[in-house]
Amino acid sequence: MSREILIDPMTRLEGHGRIHIFLGTDGGVDRAYLQIPELRGFEKFAQGRRAEDMPQITSRICGVCPMAHHMAATKALDDLYQVDPPPAARKIRELLYSAFMVEDHALHFFFLGGPDFIVGPDAPRQKRNILGVIDAVGLEVGKEVIGVRKQLRDLVAEVAGKAIHPVFGLPGGVSRSVSSEVRPEAAAAAARAIQFSQFALGAFREAVLGNPGYVELITSEAYTHRTYYMGLVDEANKVTFYDGRLRIVGPESKELLTFDGRDYLSHVAEHVEPWTYMKFCFLKDIGWNGFADGAGSGVYSVAPLARLNAADGMATPRAQEAYEEFMTTLGPKPVHYTLANHWARIIELVYAAERMAELAADPEITDPRVRTLPTVAPREGIGVVEAPRGTLFHHYQTDERGLVTAANMIVATQNNAARIALSVDKAARALIRNGQVDDALLNRVEMAFRAYDPCMGCSTHSLPGHMPLIVDVRDAGGTLLREIRRD
Repeated sequence: MSREILIDPMTRLEGHGRIHIFLGTDGGVDRAYLQIPELRGFEKFAQGRRAEDMPQITSRICGVCPMAHHMAATKALDDLYQVDPPPAARKIRELLYSAFMVEDHALHFFFLGGPDFIVGPDAPRQKRNILGVIDAVGLEVGKEVIGVRKQLRDLVAEVAGKAIHPVFGLPGGVSRSVSSEVRPEAAAAAARAIQFSQFALGAFREAVLGNPGYVELITSEAYTHRTYYMGLVDEANKVTFYDGRLRIVGPESKELLTFDGRDYLSHVAEHVEPWTYMKFCFLKDIGWNGFADGAGSGVYSVAPLARLNAADGMATPRAQEAYEEFMTTLGPKPVHYTLANHWARIIELVYAAERMAELAADPEITDPRVRTLPTVAPREGIGVVEAPRGTLFHHYQTDERGLVTAANMIVATQNNAARIALSVDKAARALIRNGQVDDALLNRVEMAFRAYDPCMGCSTHSLPGHMPLIVDVRDAGGTLLREIRRD
């Protein structure tokens, strides 16, 4: 019996990673490790570059969520130059950000996470993808998923210059206003997005909540962790993606603290392990106490489930109704079921579509005054948004010429990293017995990380002056012949 199981590569995620599972003599799991072998050096790339270039540079970190990096970088420039964008600019930014959230959440549910439920976690591997989903729900539904995302991306391209790598964010505003001709296009796209969000919510109720086996899977102890949760909230403690204060609640739903994004370093720290390039965030207010959950552990979560747990509700009517159904079904609050992220993601899709419609209906969005020019010398700026995968921090320091001297980016998957590692390990321990595994069982282990919609390309950055490389050379039988190291 093999003492090791390797899932390499992990599937249906952004970036690359593997899960290394070590078995004990009884065939049970001793430990499962989530390993990220890739490295991104964007924090180093930024040094010496003009701060104004950062929204374009950082949007290249990931082709799935470039708008999140573009927006966090643009907000960091606002702070760097101490300039407030005009109301129209803020609303244009949030309009496009809401459009981005709709299409990104749709991508994950139907393309990445949804196949595990719509097609089934134990379905053949070749069926667990968008083609399997279309085969299960029908071609017309598949066309609508693609059509809604295309319409939203076309809108982003028209206003932001590009659909994939937007170029409209500037310190103090945006590069162009929304014309009276484009505003109806935004309203039409929002209306279609609302209709689509209601369909997605209904599909989840039917395919997942209507299946007792899936509900049992979601609420099983194998996918449960009792941690802290963090997310942006507005003045009424409702979920917001673009701007707000960060709120953290504990495993018993008691508020631990709220703070402004500029104070993130007072509350968030990063822990390093030698077996992965991904760093593990924890709450300074609690401390790092290893890979454990509970009130005594500084491990916390971001992402859709965390945002719903950290907030007191949603700021739009249909989303609020869905939020109440969610909490009534899976509560009491906070909901600790990792797989409930999928339901929470669709509730956020509803909110993003409704918020987009509100902004498209606001006549102020066509105001031509879309930028306040900076007048002060730059020094330091911090920008925070809620990316689809959770809280995203961008932090830049510059010299008096505006050239970046230091950059720090804590992305959503880093914030989630410790909890994801916990989830993978716990699922493997619960599911693997007597060393017996098959493809379906390993997919259920992968479901533990897939619920977070992680982006491994975003989550790894260079450690100053240190980039170890270890190469194992093995023969055809797997025997280690030579180890080459650069530490």
